Amino acid sequence: MNIENKAPTLPDPAMISGGMGVRISWWVMSRIVSMMGGLGVVSGTGLEIVYPRLLQDGDPGGHVRRAFSELARRQPALASDVWEIFDKYYIEGGRPPGAPYKHVPPCRLTRMENFRPGPDSFWELPREMQVLVLAANFAEVWLAKEGHDKPVGINFLRKVERPLPWALYGAMLAGAAYVLVGAGSPDELPAMIEKLSRHEPAGMSLKVYGERSDSGAYYAAVRPGELTGGGEALRPPKFLAIVSSFGLAQALAADPATRPYGFVVEGSDAGGHNAPPAKMRFDADGKPAFVYTEQDKADIGAIAGLGMPFWLAGAYGRRGGLPAAQAAGAVGVQFGTLAALSGQSGMEPGLRSRVLKMLAAGELKVTNSVVSPTGFPFKVAQVPGTISEEAVFQARPRRCDIGLLQVNYLKPDGSLGYRCPAEPVDAFVAKGGRAKNTEGRGCLCNALLAATGLPQVCAGGYVEPPIVTLGEDLASARELLSSLSGGKESYSIGKALGFIKGGA
Repeated sequence: MNIENKAPTLPDPAMISGGMGVRISWWVMSRIVSMMGGLGVVSGTGLEIVYPRLLQDGDPGGHVRRAFSELARRQPALASDVWEIFDKYYIEGGRPPGAPYKHVPPCRLTRMENFRPGPDSFWELPREMQVLVLAANFAEVWLAKEGHDKPVGINFLRKVERPLPWALYGAMLAGAAYVLVGAGSPDELPAMIEKLSRHEPAGMSLKVYGERSDSGAYYAAVRPGELTGGGEALRPPKFLAIVSSFGLAQALAADPATRPYGFVVEGSDAGGHNAPPAKMRFDADGKPAFVYTEQDKADIGAIAGLGMPFWLAGAYGRRGGLPAAQAAGAVGVQFGTLAALSGQSGMEPGLRSRVLKMLAAGELKVTNSVVSPTGFPFKVAQVPGTISEEAVFQARPRRCDIGLLQVNYLKPDGSLGYRCPAEPVDAFVAKGGRAKNTEGRGCLCNALLAATGLPQVCAGGYVEPPIVTLGEDLASARELLSSLSGGKESYSIGKALGFIKGGA
């Protein structure tokens, strides 16, 4: 009997930690949040790159080996594949100083022949990448759950779509209790979760540029039976859709096929990607100004009227933020910035220390930026030595060697191609992109990996610079930092939880 399916149903937690960046919300911090009564949420973004890099650094602490051993034990059909991946990337004692990380193939899809009849086409990752994505997401959730029985969640970006079906299945095999998805409409997730809980094939539609209207739809499809052989049904995780408007929440709630368990309502002051404002404004140079007004605020009363659980995010991670959210009808809050700056986040310790010193001195600023290849506004902390600094941004050679945010386009031969506004301009234009869309766009994949202490070392010894993304509510983190006795320069995630509850 799978012990995950025997676990009792627990009340929804009042506090949820944000699923931030690439491994900023990592298993160590999320495990603590869950053990302290909140919902610790790990970030599922880019784990298929993170875990091979951890292995090449010698697997400090043996955590990857321990998690992969558990996956191989639970899923014998995957065991040989899992250990092949481990052996492919593992370096005893870690790679030599200054050595580059071994390249991990991007998530590229191939057409599945004779899968289902009809005009629609179904695509899948090569088997090695299927297993790597599944194993990495299993490991992150399992490590966050290790040694306790409290719920753990995982956060995905809908825009990072090619690995998502396999990542979701891996997280569910590990017993994720909640799945949170934003950065696009997550209307297909409820059906996917139900199918994967029964180990049934499940597909998720792909956005493909240049497709013909008569060519049918495109789907990334995971076949659990081909991987694990199926087995006892899994307990479906509760699905929380991350929304920024009543309109999207209402549309998702109206249809039983798309209805989530609940919502995380994110304001424009939250960190990371944001929905663009309803009315676009431009500065003197013709660049988007991303000015938000009252009409961009979600109607909290209307969302409460849907009668579904919801949590408020963006500037609710403050002293007393929890009772304020509950007074508005919410179950509680999701908090990000306080978690990202805590001593247990996955941010590289030296970088976090620099950011906290700037915060304490009142020198830290966060601005909306066009740097994201997605075209969505992206919050960036202005920190010297990161790509927020113009000289650092301009000095970085344009390359796209990871490809998480590449979009799909249809090539003349009917296969899928991939392009990103952060790649070399000539290459982007040759693939049908518009040169204008490359202006100001940077490689978030490499920069976010660098922020968590896993930067790539390129030819000539060039080290990829980081990027720091935080929400606009810096006053709360500064207040918490200044409230600590003894002139401490950092705070724990436990202190952050107490602060939001209303404590000192």
